Amino acid sequence: MDKLALLSSQMGFETDSETRVNSTCSRLKDVDITPTVMPNGRKTRLLKTLLSSACERDCFYCPFRAGRNFRRATFAPEEFARLFMQLHKADLADGLFVSSALAGGGIRTQEKLLDTVEILRGKMAFRGYIHLKIMPGAEKGQVMRAMQLADRVSVNLEAPNKARLAKLAPKKVFWEELLQPLRWVEQIRKEKAPQDAFKGTWASSTTQFVAGGADESDLELLSTTSRGYKDLGLARTYFMAFNPVPDTPMENKSPTPALRELRLYQASFLLRDYGFDLEELPFAKDENLPLPTDPKEAWAEIHLKHSPVEVNDATPRQLLRVPGIGPKLAQKIIRARRVRQLRDLSQLKKLGVASKRAAPFILLDGKRAAQQIQLF
Repeated sequence: MDKLALLSSQMGFETDSETRVNSTCSRLKDVDITPTVMPNGRKTRLLKTLLSSACERDCFYCPFRAGRNFRRATFAPEEFARLFMQLHKADLADGLFVSSALAGGGIRTQEKLLDTVEILRGKMAFRGYIHLKIMPGAEKGQVMRAMQLADRVSVNLEAPNKARLAKLAPKKVFWEELLQPLRWVEQIRKEKAPQDAFKGTWASSTTQFVAGGADESDLELLSTTSRGYKDLGLARTYFMAFNPVPDTPMENKSPTPALRELRLYQASFLLRDYGFDLEELPFAKDENLPLPTDPKEAWAEIHLKHSPVEVNDATPRQLLRVPGIGPKLAQKIIRARRVRQLRDLSQLKKLGVASKRAAPFILLDGKRAAQQIQLF
């Protein structure tokens, strides 16, 4: 169990930042279980860990890089599967996010990950959520098998393009090792029926970038993000603010502000869920998003401050451009205005709209909403 505690704590470097809680079981007290909200809104608890932290690559920013002096550990597939099932049967973990450092090549490492999940699905009859990492250089058949076994698969692109990746991970090949597996994932979803998938549906897919590690701009990151949503069918893009790790070539590089990570997430959601095009995002002259302001609000200040949206006849797309209104709220507004005219901010507030954020950018029955704010 000590080995699992070590690997799950090391996994904290690789995943997006979320609140972590410790198990109350004394034997498992150092194993991190991550509370997670699933795409359907359901809350679950994931064990996020590595199969191994022994790596042959020398990525400049990574704590697992070859030659770095730190404690490493490796699980055999069956050993890991048994330990996870202990957590699951003790009602401490509902699902699993499993990755690995690279040892013996991407194909060999992927095989060990697949063996682990096959044991869980087959021998141990685990039907819960599994997010499985696809290793750099994995074969197409392995990607197919991962799609069959997992609920979600992912490949960390790390950087937005080949030139930027060379600054972070010079031995990784952007197109063939990283982007190609994501293309295979989308090709499989489009061309093959999912009857052989474990739950009768293909796994969703995601990627992650190291924001600020390669001196890339927000425009570069979000350009690749936009293509990922449109061309690769990605369910989500994750961003990890660069943070220097001791005993790596980038240990003296300044960390990326957490606020930049937040702005990248906000902008990526505008691309994915709000109908924004890349060209509409409010990039500054240096091709970065303004840090002080939410990108949706920055766009609205330019485009809606003097041309506010009439809530009572706006299209769903127009409503989504208003700060404080998301996809679900836009539909609520459309349903509510079929019943009666919306004339007061209090009506929007009852629907769940962040009325103070929305007020400067909307009209209610032809009147500026900001003039109708009631203090009490």
